[in-house]
Amino acid sequence: MFSLKDRVALVTGASQGIGRATSLALARAGAKVAAAARNAEKLAGVVREIAAAGGEGLAVPMDVADPEQIKRGFRQALERFGRLDILVNNAGVNRDALAVRMKLDDWEAVLRTNLTGAHLCLQQALAAMLRQRSGRIINVTSVVAQTGNAGQANYVAAKAGLIGLTKAIAIEVASRNITVNAVAPGFIATPMTDPLPQKAKDELLTRIPLGRMGTDAEVAAAIVFLASEEAGYITGHVLDINGGMYMA
Repeated sequence: MFSLKDRVALVTGASQGIGRATSLALARAGAKVAAAARNAEKLAGVVREIAAAGGEGLAVPMDVADPEQIKRGFRQALERFGRLDILVNNAGVNRDALAVRMKLDDWEAVLRTNLTGAHLCLQQALAAMLRQRSGRIINVTSVVAQTGNAGQANYVAAKAGLIGLTKAIAIEVASRNITVNAVAPGFIATPMTDPLPQKAKDELLTRIPLGRMGTDAEVAAAIVFLASEEAGYITGHVLDINGGMYMA
């Protein structure tokens, strides 16, 4: 396991799925974790799991669609831990519809959370990381950002924008020893994919060479690697975690 001892991480969308698994994996690697999300009850549960595993966690109530909540949440984390070494931009929502029927509110809500929210979190993190002259930023995008997907124009656009944001910021901050990378999960068993009809799941599995869904723990392991010292020469990269569903 890569060591993140004495590092401080903030994970958005940390109350369930990939965010929860990532928070626990970072804590197991030695990091202190500020777990941020909207659902206070689930968030408290994640922090209890971190403590039970011998780690140190902090529940940070945060809706990344709200700039003031973002500022308040990062301030809370910095006041508690004194620094910030790792940001995992994981928070995301989906409001699916065919493009011709998509409501403007649904378009804007997904872009605001999945892309604008990540940008605003990134700004807050960089304020601390630039002073430290070190940091790791990992953005959670999606395989559909690379392949497209019918009925998800807003989600696909936001996640593709996150890839572009990753590459742009990686160039901007490389001289300060800050790396910016992304992970692109494929079909992962999470609360977001649970509601899919079994017929849709079966069809998706036919497109995955490994023949199975991925796990949130597998995505979390990749994020821990990108947050580690061993990944110090990797920046502006998109790491695919999709069972072969998409091969660049």
